[in-house]
Amino acid sequence: MTQIALITGASRGLGAALAQALAPTHHIVAVARTTGALEELDDHIQAAGGSATLAPMDITDTAAMQTLCRGIYDRWGRLDMWLHTAIHAAPLSPASFVDAKDWDKSVAVNATATSTLIGYVAPLLGSEGRAVFFDDDRAGEKFFGAYGATKAAQMALARSWAAETVKTGPRVRILSPRPMPTAVRARFFPGEPRAPLNAPASEASRLLAEL
Repeated sequence: MTQIALITGASRGLGAALAQALAPTHHIVAVARTTGALEELDDHIQAAGGSATLAPMDITDTAAMQTLCRGIYDRWGRLDMWLHTAIHAAPLSPASFVDAKDWDKSVAVNATATSTLIGYVAPLLGSEGRAVFFDDDRAGEKFFGAYGATKAAQMALARSWAAETVKTGPRVRILSPRPMPTAVRARFFPGEPRAPLNAPASEASRLLAEL
């Protein structure tokens, strides 16, 4: 029976690397807003003999997420794994100057959409599926107010869900990626030398091994 993995935020960085790493053993349901990047990911997956379903959607669109999860249920009846890498990286700024639009988008993507997706995905994972979240502990660091606060909210949701499902499933894990040369990190640390950072492909392999 084909294993099904949903990856939210699959078009670039760690999400794309996880999709390619899982493709030999899973059918990938790849969700991201950028159609072109998803198509490029699909080319890599197919070239390696895997298969994917592309879902160019915004995770803050509740109706789209309902449609996605209903489509997964109608086609396969379940999910075996959900890996949530989607994130909004608000520009760095002092807490007293956080832009209202950046704050609202950070809350919508990093916290509200995560909460909504947990409710939609949990029935698909059942008792045996696995949900995986990725920590980035910036809460309280200077200039990381919007990102740090909303990423911390996301992790709090994940930790609560993990504690609530220890006996019933699904199995919820929170993993800690090492620094990678991703677009998110480049936004936070422009001009940082990229060579010492960890390649997303190697990090994807390391993180999946932890599971």
